[in-house]
Amino acid sequence: MKFCGPKLSLCGLIISVWGIIQLVLMGIFYYVRSVALADDLPGVEKEFENLSEFYAAADAGYLQNAYNCWIAACLYIFTLLISGHQFYVNSRSSLSM
Repeated sequence: MKFCGPKLSLCGLIISVWGIIQLVLMGIFYYVRSVALADDLPGVEKEFENLSEFYAAADAGYLQNAYNCWIAACLYIFTLLISGHQFYVNSRSSLSM
């Protein structure tokens, strides 16, 4: 079933590949606790009683952001499959004409 054209399906393929690469890498960098991404951590804006509470909150934030990136990369894989199928269907229909 064809529901998008060849240009849209090609655009979806390109954006999906780039999104997968970027989000997998960002997930890896969050997982290894990259200091460059520390500004984007949830829950570390408040004041903490001691340093161990801050480290616990930062570790939880890093891990949560890593999982979020990997989940979004999986959604891009789903988009890649749909776009690839549509690109295949469009290329098959243009060959039969």
